[in-house]
Amino acid sequence: MIKKLLPQSFYAEIESLVVERKLEYIDAVVHYCETNGLEVETAASIIKSNARLKAMLQNEGEALNMLPKTARLPI
Repeated sequence: MIKKLLPQSFYAEIESLVVERKLEYIDAVVHYCETNGLEVETAASIIKSNARLKAMLQNEGEALNMLPKTARLPI
């Protein structure tokens, strides 16, 4: 039986991996997918519906020069 994965619970799982194992968000998502037999494409559709996780992954991707940098307001 396939368990329905909600965006909030997925975010909680990823956040716990980041904190407990000291992984980057990108690595935590890949690790979660590998250990739970979840396809990365399925995880991507879940990430799209969670703005906080999407923002964290975007910031990390920009910092690692994997994504083009977006304009930010000075704070």
